[in-house]
Amino acid sequence: MCEKKTLRDFGAAPAETGCMDVSAAFAAASEYFTKTGGGFLVVEPGTWYTGPVRLVSGMTLEIVKGAVIRFIPEPERYTPVYTRWEGVVCYGMHPCIFASNAGNIHITGSGCFDGSGESWWKLLPEKKKQGKPVTELERQLAALNPGYEFQPGGGGGRNTQFLRPPLIQFFDCTDVSISGVTFLNSPFWTVHPVFCRRLIIDGITVKNPPAAPNTDGIDIDSCEDVVVKNSFISVGDDGIAVKSGSGEDGIRVNKPSRNVTISGCRVENAHGGVVIGSETAAGISDVTVENCVFDGTERGIRIKTRRGRGGVVEKLKFSGITMQNNLCPVTINMFYRCGTCGTEPELFCQEALPVKADTPVIRDVTIHNVKAFGCRASAGFIAALPEVPLERLAVTDCEFITDENDSSAPSLSDMFAGIPDVSEKSFRVINAVDPVFTNVRITGPAKPFLFR
Repeated sequence: MCEKKTLRDFGAAPAETGCMDVSAAFAAASEYFTKTGGGFLVVEPGTWYTGPVRLVSGMTLEIVKGAVIRFIPEPERYTPVYTRWEGVVCYGMHPCIFASNAGNIHITGSGCFDGSGESWWKLLPEKKKQGKPVTELERQLAALNPGYEFQPGGGGGRNTQFLRPPLIQFFDCTDVSISGVTFLNSPFWTVHPVFCRRLIIDGITVKNPPAAPNTDGIDIDSCEDVVVKNSFISVGDDGIAVKSGSGEDGIRVNKPSRNVTISGCRVENAHGGVVIGSETAAGISDVTVENCVFDGTERGIRIKTRRGRGGVVEKLKFSGITMQNNLCPVTINMFYRCGTCGTEPELFCQEALPVKADTPVIRDVTIHNVKAFGCRASAGFIAALPEVPLERLAVTDCEFITDENDSSAPSLSDMFAGIPDVSEKSFRVINAVDPVFTNVRITGPAKPFLFR
């Protein structure tokens, strides 16, 4: 039977007793469980301030009700680790909670992890202005990441090497589970498994303020055999995303995401409910999303990529989804503009260009039994590339009702560039091969569909 220890066994005490840093206790616990082959570490009620925490193989971290692990927002504590940051393998700041090349790791309980994100979010605008690495940590990362100036990014930080830490990351791990716990105020992406196999996320809560930059809820990144279920997400970027690396580096690494099931989840306030991309380089396949609610998210079902991002995205199934008060309930956008100037002709040209190794492909998308009410910008937006049109799209037994009194323009349906505006809040389809719409009711716009 695995040994059970509490954080107090390693000399820690909660902040209520005056102890404001238990980093050494977490480090001692990790070292102990490395030697013993694993066990249970229980964090009892109270607030526990710490720097970054590392988990090891065979370890279960149990956060009981009333326990809060709060991470100290001092960037110099988050020293470089080998990771993936916005789709590129590189060195980044140490995640608040981190496991690398490990297995049989579990996080459970009903307590809370607080990333103290506000301090990180306030730094970001100034970091964007500085234009280059300035702090000792940023210069250290720059030295570890030669050529970083030419690597792709989306949320800001790459050019300054202010590579904010995710709240929790599993990197190249096997047999991982997270259940019951709450994650708050992440500095960057919140739950970020990378190169993982056999992962279960069940009944977690993720809350970041709607204005908190780049605070995705769950980012499944080049992972296989993943289940996400019964969870609540309310964040300042995409809710639950599936990714597989960006551009040349993602193609080089060549680790797809596949066999992902997302069910029984509720997403609020996010840029997208369940999102595929925009990092698609190694491919994404066999994703099933069912019985979810997207309330007040800007988009609901969201698939996004662009020329240069690469990858084949296929075998996606969405069913039993209810949405309300979205800008647009369904988007497939291959002209995604974020991380660009929005004016690059080779990215956003509306004419067919030669197909290259980094040309993305989307096909085999099924959307069934979806109901969306109060769609503020449009009933749907699909824009594939003319050189690789969307193939095998089937939309069946769905209902979309637009809010014709809302002032949101159809151009807000998704973050695209190069596509002419329209005035109707129709379900717009561009560059799709024989799409099938069966028993689809659209209420609101004078023209239900706009096809090109």
